[in-house]
Amino acid sequence: RILVVATMAVLPLIGASSAIAQTGSSETGQWTVPRTPDGHPDLQGVWANNSATPLERPETLADKIELTDEEVADLAQHARELFNGETDAAFGDSVFEAALAGSQGFTSSDAGTGNYNQFWLVDREFEARTSLIVDPPDGRMPTLTSTAAAASDAARAYRLAHPADSYTDRSNSDRCITYGVPRIRAGYNSYFQFVQTANHVAIVKELIHDVRIIPLDGQPHLDEAVRQWMGDSRAHWEGDTLVVQTTNYSEKSNFRGSSERLELVERFTRVGPDILNWQLTFTDPMRWTRPWTVLIALKKSEDAVFEFACHEGNHAMEGILSGHRAQEKLALSTRE
Repeated sequence: RILVVATMAVLPLIGASSAIAQTGSSETGQWTVPRTPDGHPDLQGVWANNSATPLERPETLADKIELTDEEVADLAQHARELFNGETDAAFGDSVFEAALAGSQGFTSSDAGTGNYNQFWLVDREFEARTSLIVDPPDGRMPTLTSTAAAASDAARAYRLAHPADSYTDRSNSDRCITYGVPRIRAGYNSYFQFVQTANHVAIVKELIHDVRIIPLDGQPHLDEAVRQWMGDSRAHWEGDTLVVQTTNYSEKSNFRGSSERLELVERFTRVGPDILNWQLTFTDPMRWTRPWTVLIALKKSEDAVFEFACHEGNHAMEGILSGHRAQEKLALSTRE
C-alpha cells in the first residue's frame, strides 16, 4: 500500500452524536442499501480507515468546523509534496499537522532510531472536517477527572524513568497482545473485514488479526467479574444501523488511559456504496468528565486483509529490550 494522498468527498452534518457523512453517489438517490438474506444492511467486506483528519481539532482551527474545497485541495497538494516517499514515515495525526503547518520537511519524533520512510505507508485522504470528534462541539476531548489527571502524570513520569526495564513496561501492542477495541488510528494497517450471519457479526482487524465475534441474539453481557482485553461486545439493529455496546474491559486494556469502567457504543451505518459511517461514543466517569463522540467514515476497499505477523519472533521487543540494556551499560561505563 503506497502513499498517494487523495481527497475524499465526505460531507458531514456536524452537530449532535447522530452526525452522518454522505457520499455524492448516495445523494443522487440512485443507490439503495444492499441487504443480507435476513433483511438487514449488508456491511460485509473490507473497510479502510485512512483519513488524514485528526482526532482533535487543531488549536489553530479552533473556530473552523469545516475547511473549504480550496483549503482541502491545498492541504492535499502540500501533503503530496511533503510526503513524497523520502521523508520519515508519518503516523496518525502527524500527516495533517505537518501539511497544515506548511512544513518543508518531516522528521520522526523518535530521535533515537527514527522511522522507515513514508514510501511504505498507505494513502491518506483529506476531507473537509477538521476533527474526528463531533461531540463536544469544539472537536476536543473532554477534560480528565482530577484522579485521572494525577494518574496520567504519574504514568508519564514512570514511562520516562522506566521505558523498558522489562517487557511489562511496554504497551499491549508492542507485546503483540492486542491493539485494543476500538482501534481508531488511521493509516497503519487500519483495515477491517466484516462478516455477518443472522445471529452474529464478526469484525476482523488487520492488526494482530484480532477478531470480534459479536452476538446479535439478545444474550446478556458476561458477568461483571469477567474482564477481557477487548471488552465484551453485544449488538442489535436500530433500523439500518448496527449498534454495538462494549463493556467488561480489563484494567489492562487502556484505551487512551481509560479505566475498566469504560463503556463504548459503536454505530455502523452504511450511507453509500463506498462509505460506512463508524460513530463511537466513549463513556468512562473514572477518566473523562463527560462522554465524547467520534465519527469516522470508513471507505470500501478491494484489498484483502493482509497478514500482520506480530507474534512470530516479535523482533521489535527483542530490539527494544536489548537496546535499553546497551544504553544502561553505556551510561554505567561513563560514570565509572
